[in-house]
Amino acid sequence: MKKDKAFIFDLDGVIVDTAKYHFLAWRNLANSLGFEFTEAHNELLKGVSRVRSLEILLEIGKVALTEDQKQSLLIKKNEEYLSYVNKMTADEILPGISKLLDYLDVNNIKYALGSASKNAPLILEKVGLLNRFSAIVDGNDVSKAKPDSEVFLIGAQKLQMKPENCIVVEDAIAGIEAANAANMVSIGIGDAELLKKATYILKDTTGFTNDFLKNLIN
Repeated sequence: MKKDKAFIFDLDGVIVDTAKYHFLAWRNLANSLGFEFTEAHNELLKGVSRVRSLEILLEIGKVALTEDQKQSLLIKKNEEYLSYVNKMTADEILPGISKLLDYLDVNNIKYALGSASKNAPLILEKVGLLNRFSAIVDGNDVSKAKPDSEVFLIGAQKLQMKPENCIVVEDAIAGIEAANAANMVSIGIGDAELLKKATYILKDTTGFTNDFLKNLIN
């Protein structure tokens, strides 16, 4: 089997699902300001920065705040989110991912994390995966958000791999676009119509069968 391939994983929706915790924290914030924040509203925040997310939330509730008030709400939201993250365990690793990482380890295929989240190392530590990644690129390492390919190019660099030999696993359109722009193979996890620009599409994380991986790597 060829060893000149490497994987770069997005975190949320690929390795774990922390989106639900963001939703709970935003919803509680909206409730404290006196309005409802629904799962449909939450879709508007996908792949959006924390600051812009708050602005969208305030637009939904038609609430006007000063910059200082916004800053203190952002801190409050993040503290609540982290309180959920701190309770995470290995049970929260998405189905099929542990098996996939075992397969890569057995076949000496390196893998990195490429996530916009500044909490990525903490989350990986909580679910017991931190030491398994050869490299981690998180929100502290990048200046440009996906669909810019910076996060994945830094990942390739840290793995000492050429971009064209890297395989990116993503669940967001912006992430697929970033991987494609970096000239990497992209695997989309989720809705086939939404992720149609991906090289391969899997319905969920259980799709990484041995046959699929063999074909991918060879």
